Amino acid sequence: MDITIHASFLPHDDPEASLVFYRDLLGFEVRNDVGKDRMRWITVGPADQPGTSILLAPPAIDPAVTDDERRTIAEMMAKGTYGWILLASKDVDAAFEQLQAGGADIVQEPIDQPYGMRDCAVRDPAGNLIRIQQVS
Repeated sequence: MDITIHASFLPHDDPEASLVFYRDLLGFEVRNDVGKDRMRWITVGPADQPGTSILLAPPAIDPAVTDDERRTIAEMMAKGTYGWILLASKDVDAAFEQLQAGGADIVQEPIDQPYGMRDCAVRDPAGNLIRIQQVS
């Protein structure tokens, strides 16, 4: 079987703020930007990895999602418990410094974890948890 990860989904509630975070702060390229206002789907990813993307999309747009479910999703996003993704960097400390200097919402400064990984964590403008692990 030949299967790769093509795209992963993260919700956004402010497309412009998401662009500033993913394009300007993380340095990802914008691959697709469809729709307008808050009904925009934005695909971003590292320039040197054209086959792997993050799809930033409005949450709970499916008409089958109930109003109660939409409220729950909004509450979870506000708490930062709805979406998350794990990224990697060869220099997590330098990545953290850049994110901190850019005003990212800091969750955890770089730390050596007991399981052998060095990582840090920030939140994007929608509250999604972004963990960055050190890789060689």
